[in-house]
Formats: sequence, structure tokens, C-alpha cells
Amino acid sequence: MQGGRPVVDVVRLGLVSYQEALRLQQFYVNQHRSGPAHTLLLCQHPPVYTTGIRHKPYPAPLLDRLRLLGADVHHTNRGGLITFHGPGQLVCYPVLHLGSFKKSVRWYVSELEKTIISICTRFGLEASTSPHTGVWVGDNKICAIGIHCGHFVTSHGLALNCNTDMSWFSHVVPCGIVGKGVTSLSAELQRDVGVEEAIPHLLDAFRDQFKCRLMDGQTAEAEPDGGGSSA
Repeated sequence: MQGGRPVVDVVRLGLVSYQEALRLQQFYVNQHRSGPAHTLLLCQHPPVYTTGIRHKPYPAPLLDRLRLLGADVHHTNRGGLITFHGPGQLVCYPVLHLGSFKKSVRWYVSELEKTIISICTRFGLEASTSPHTGVWVGDNKICAIGIHCGHFVTSHGLALNCNTDMSWFSHVVPCGIVGKGVTSLSAELQRDVGVEEAIPHLLDAFRDQFKCRLMDGQTAEAEPDGGGSSA
């Protein structure tokens, strides 16, 4: 804690496999065992479909078809249903101890949504929440949110579509929501908006929303013996 505000380290992973991101999340989760070690992991993933805990197992033929597209498939312990991660999508994994913020998962998810709405506002877009978790522009989801929280330590997080290839979403029902679409910053603004352009806005919005101090400027190296592959 510095100046009454929690300090959060920003770790930029770049393009990293989903499996490696899980391992690194667990490494930073484990750091909280010896005291608050708030970390914000920023990355992109090669194409991968992930499923959450709120669904019975997906049919093997469906998962096989997704793999044939050239994507990995991972089951996770985050909330939510199936979604896609890939290049052009800003993925953010906050590993926070909510004891330094507010011990409420509902509050935490709401703050993540407000962070994304703030980012969209900075780009001149009107975004909103809905009864479904995530952030929307009209009837199209621009950011998916799925988290895990154990002993008040968070993992997993959010995925903001910047200039993602949206065709990957057509092979599944994103987040299990029928009749709704997906969109991106680039699609809404009718210009190319890459992850690097979006990162400063995310950091500013996250700092303001969570009333924390960010320590940036680090590029992560893979940590040995991360202590597991799921977070």
C-alpha cells in the first residue's frame, strides 16, 4: 500500500499461449500467500477457445471441429461459457487480493465492467452492461468477462476485442448467449484499433476505477515452477 492506494504491478506478456498464461497466473496467485502482490497481466493469445465452469462438458465432436480450425481448446475454472481468444484481442488478467479493495466478487465484476465502459467512452463509444456479464455496444458484446476468485484472490479476467478476426466467433455461440452478436473497437470505429493503442486507455481506466497505483514498464519473463497450470 502506498499513499493509501493499493499498488498493482503491470506485467506485459505480449503474445503468449493460453496454457502459459494459466501457469503464470497461478504463479502470481501463489505470491499472495506471503502478502498482497497485486498484478495486472496483459497479453494476447494465439487462437484458442475456452470454456468455463457453468456448463456440462461440450460435445467432443464440437471441440474436435474447433481444433481443426487451427485453434486450441481449454477447459478452465473461470465463470462463464465458451468464448474465443486470439490475436487482436486485449486480454487482461488481474491477480488481486480483494481484501485490499472490497471483499465482494459482485463488486469486482461490476468494476471490471465499468473499466471497459470507461475505455469505450475514451474512444467515443457508448457502451453498457446487460443482464449478461460483459460489456456491450448495442446488442453486440465488445468485451467478455469471466473470473475465478479463491480466498479473495482473483484470476482470469477480461478480453476486449480490438482488431480481432471476428470470424472465429461464428463457430460457437459466444458466452452461450443466443441471438446476440460480437463486435470490436475497430468494427465500431471503422478504423484499425490495435491492442497497443488500447492498452494505455485500459491502464488509465483501471487505475481510476480501482483507485490504485500502477507500476508499469516491466516485460515479463516466464517464471520457473509456476506451481500449477490453472488459476
